Amino acid sequence: MPEYRKRIADVLLAEKLEAMGAVLIEGPKACGKTTTAEQQAKSILYMDDPSNMQQNLQLAETNIKRLLQGSTPRLIDEWQIAPQIWDAVRFEVDHRNDDGLFMLTGSAVPIDNSKIHHTGTGRFAWLTMRPMTLWESGESSGEISLKSLFSQPDIIDGESLLSMEDMAFVICRGGWPKSLYKKSKEASLRQVTEYYEAITRSDISRVDGVTRDEFRAKRLMRSYARLQGAMASISTIVDDMKATGPEGMSDETVASYIRALKKIFVIEDMPAWNPNLRSKTAIRTSDTRYFVDPSLAIAALGMGPNDLLNDLETMGLFFETLCVRDLRVYAEANGGNVFHYRDKTGLECDTVIHLRNGSYGLIEIKLGGETRIEEGAANLNNLEDKIDTTKMKKPSFKMVLTAVGRYAYKRTDGVLVVPVGCLKD
Repeated sequence: MPEYRKRIADVLLAEKLEAMGAVLIEGPKACGKTTTAEQQAKSILYMDDPSNMQQNLQLAETNIKRLLQGSTPRLIDEWQIAPQIWDAVRFEVDHRNDDGLFMLTGSAVPIDNSKIHHTGTGRFAWLTMRPMTLWESGESSGEISLKSLFSQPDIIDGESLLSMEDMAFVICRGGWPKSLYKKSKEASLRQVTEYYEAITRSDISRVDGVTRDEFRAKRLMRSYARLQGAMASISTIVDDMKATGPEGMSDETVASYIRALKKIFVIEDMPAWNPNLRSKTAIRTSDTRYFVDPSLAIAALGMGPNDLLNDLETMGLFFETLCVRDLRVYAEANGGNVFHYRDKTGLECDTVIHLRNGSYGLIEIKLGGETRIEEGAANLNNLEDKIDTTKMKKPSFKMVLTAVGRYAYKRTDGVLVVPVGCLKD
């Protein structure tokens, strides 16, 4: 079994607590938010504890200060069931005049925003948690860090021990902490299937109190899975659903289901990157569609590791989702965000990591093989040639991120080839 490493979010949370009065930790259910916060909490209030939930809700209405009493940092778990906690925490932060006072965790956006009257600017820090990366789950050697690629891109040396079979399994298993400790691979895969069932049967309706049909939710998630990494419009998703099922859904209904999935952090689409170019060309500005973890797409389609190994084109699609998940975590640890690039000429770049200081790296994602690597490198070099470096920095690095291939290396054209099994933050 891989060695379970310290979460990247542990470090980010400590840094944010030192800087701000309160930290809001968001992310999908079962990604480890509460566990991460518990490790740094000095006192804890579980708002949804069945034995105290009604009492907690009454106190939130009549004596909310009582809920905030306790050693700090104080964790308030599933705070969103009493949204007025937000303003109460903000008030306490203002009047205690100290940092590291509260942590709020939740796997959904509050239903009733009418009870929130302040943004929390200057009092709250935000931390988005996602399922575990391959580095955190112990399956990446971590010999190459994203941080080092920005500072020393010419120094590249790493080895990955992940096979294609290993990669197919980790795509299907996902990065859910509980799935790492099952006695068998079958049990790990079952964990994801049960999570998918919970999303479609209850979570998608509970998030905002709107009853949604389980089977429509499943059909939508299947369409979303087929469109991973694509700039698919709502109408495109609707058409895909019509092609695979007898009952159609309106654009408005599909949009409402997608909004609900975003509120419970199941979906996390990727915005477009808009660089300064040497010549004018139309840049596609639509978001690309992604689940927060590839395992959800696999569960929606009813697939498994063997299915991926027998269909490498489909495997490449979901490998991209896995890489996007990991890159988002690594980028956040370095003060960056992840974007995609597409233009009207057909030139694309799967991911662009852009840091706050203006530095950026260009990344193409490929399963592996010389033909695919060559294709990815050509895209990266073509995009670099288009960027106007008199108005913005040149890329810190250009990288083809692969599923297989044992070693990381630098090509003669300057493009790095790095197996994801070597990468960390």
